[in-house]
Amino acid sequence: MFERFAHEARSAVAVAQEEARDLRAERIEPVHLLLALTRDPGRGGAALRSVGLDHAAVRDALARSGGPLDADALAAVGIDLEQVRAAAESAFGAGALDRRPLGRSGHIPFGDGAKQALEGALRSVLARPRRQRDRVIDTGHLVVGVLAVADPVVGRVLRHLGTDVVRLRQDLDGASAA
Repeated sequence: MFERFAHEARSAVAVAQEEARDLRAERIEPVHLLLALTRDPGRGGAALRSVGLDHAAVRDALARSGGPLDADALAAVGIDLEQVRAAAESAFGAGALDRRPLGRSGHIPFGDGAKQALEGALRSVLARPRRQRDRVIDTGHLVVGVLAVADPVVGRVLRHLGTDVVRLRQDLDGASAA
C-alpha cells in the first residue's frame, strides 16, 4: 500500500512514529497520525488548520484529555484532574505531568487503529469514480482515514478543541473534487 503514498504522506507516517516515540507509546495510533498531519504543509495539514487544529493545540488537548476514562474515573472518587494538573504546573512548571521521551529508537509498530486509518485513506481514494480517482494517497486522504476510525482518543481531542468535523470532511471532499 505504501507505494501509493505521495511523498508528503510517507513523511507524515514517519513523523507519526516520532510523535509516538516522543509520547512513549508502544504503538503508532491514530492520534500520532493526527499530530503528524498537523505539521503537514500539504492538503491534510491545510484542512486541519482551517478548522483550528495546529500541533501545539492538539498536543495540549491530548495532555489534558488523559486516558480513555481517567478523568471520569478520578471524578467518581472526588478528584478533579484539571485541579491536580493546575496545581502541579503551578508548583513545578508547565507540562509537569506530561510524559517524557524514553529515548527509545528503532521501529515502533502500528496499532490496529492506525492500520485502520491507513486502510481508510486507501478506501477514500478507491471510493471515488475512476475518472476522478487520485493516483496517490495524499495527506488529505490520511486525515479522512484518521476520522473514519472513530478513535476515542482522537474523538476526545477533537471535542476538547471544539473541532467542526463535518466542515473538515467537507473541506477535504471539496479539495479532492477540485
